[in-house]
Amino acid sequence: MTTMLEDPTLERQFKGHRDTVTSCDFNPNMKQLATGSMDSCLMVWNFKPNMRSYRFVGHKDAVLSVQFSPSGHLVASASRDKTVRLWIPSVKGESTVFKAHTATVRSVNFSTDGLNLLTCSDDKTIKMWSVHRQKFQFSLTQHMNWVRSAKFSPDNRMIVSGSDDKTVKLWDRNSKECVHTFFQHGGFVNHVEFHPSGTCIAAAGTDATVKIWDIRTNKLLQHYQVHSGPVNQLSFHPSGNYLITASNDCTLKVLDLLEGRLFFTLHGHQEPVTSTAFSRNGEYFSSGGADEQVIVWKTNFDNLDPSRSLASRSQLRSEEVVEEYQPRSAMKSNVKGTERSPARKSSTLNAMTEPRNVSASIAPTLMDVGPAMFSEPARGLEDLHLTSADQATRARRHLADQSHHQESPTKLRLTDRAPSDPDLSKFATSITAPLEERQIPPKVAATLEQIVGQLDMLTQTMTILEQRMSMTEDKLKECLDNQQKITLQVRPTD
Repeated sequence: MTTMLEDPTLERQFKGHRDTVTSCDFNPNMKQLATGSMDSCLMVWNFKPNMRSYRFVGHKDAVLSVQFSPSGHLVASASRDKTVRLWIPSVKGESTVFKAHTATVRSVNFSTDGLNLLTCSDDKTIKMWSVHRQKFQFSLTQHMNWVRSAKFSPDNRMIVSGSDDKTVKLWDRNSKECVHTFFQHGGFVNHVEFHPSGTCIAAAGTDATVKIWDIRTNKLLQHYQVHSGPVNQLSFHPSGNYLITASNDCTLKVLDLLEGRLFFTLHGHQEPVTSTAFSRNGEYFSSGGADEQVIVWKTNFDNLDPSRSLASRSQLRSEEVVEEYQPRSAMKSNVKGTERSPARKSSTLNAMTEPRNVSASIAPTLMDVGPAMFSEPARGLEDLHLTSADQATRARRHLADQSHHQESPTKLRLTDRAPSDPDLSKFATSITAPLEERQIPPKVAATLEQIVGQLDMLTQTMTILEQRMSMTEDKLKECLDNQQKITLQVRPTD
């Protein structure tokens, strides 16, 4: 049995922001869409034809992240003005504000129960707050540079974060320990997201790649290089079968995770696409860009053959995923902004049993370097939480590889751990084996961690001492100058 799959269609276009759109999110009731922008405003767009949009003004600088609460009664926004605001998305636009960090706040994320809020910042920290009273809960502080994205897992037991230190970190919420660090990014990590199943995480980077890891085995599952510019944001379809990405190359790309290939390339923005998000039911997705446009698309491809479920993913042969996709000649569909393959030229309703290859501006590459995606590992997700202490010990081994870095991302220089060897088997071995084969005793790892921490403190102390020395020298020079003036004044009197 197969179902009729259609191209995504452009449903609505909203214009109202006066600068780059940085973030977008659907209200769970599907009546509103919230967007944030560099113009310091939060806008709530109503889907009913006769209802006007709301422009909420309160932040003193760019709004970098917005999200609706699970109930849809609140919207959280993060800003460059170091504050977080909680808005009531109605005509009045009432909000409460609190200073969340000592630097730019990059991301906000509600827990699935709506009780807690996660924020991350350029001050290199991740913080959790209670939503009701905006009360601070705890901080996570192992990143070495700006933290651009932090998200709760679907069960709220784990946290994932991505940073300009080129790492993705996985945290246990209860123990507040970093249980694993993923190093395989050749650029800054712009965005991270949990798969709806809670077993995988995806990360988008400035190196134009999208990577997906299995958090139960800590292995890299899929590596997509389908964009020609930095990937700014990504979003999983609620079914877990698709992933949409937004990039500086002015395109959105839909990835078929079960087939392991590019599914659609969407051209709707004239400038870099900076944000994207699926609706809670997967029926729509939205995008925002540097062209100040907000676009709502109808998904159309979310009605799948029942056999294409997560459970069937373990039955797919690895060769079906590892093969590189070779693009065929592009052909514009009758839907503006969508590229599809010539195999479907005659009608959008035929050839549905064939693989859905979509042409792109560059030859996309996928490397499956881990176990089959969504397959059952030797131990389940429950074991991950039960052994978080052991994983925390293992994670400390990698701290010795991290050196002290300055706060500015332009001056950050970390080793790119992604090898250039084209052989997939060597690639898989080179990026996974070192993490598993290093047998560093726990005591040595703990000692190295202390040394790194002490070196960091010494560096900060030296910086403070240098500043004080400079101040002392200035004061001394001033005293000598005054003394010389007094001497010159006294001599004529004598």
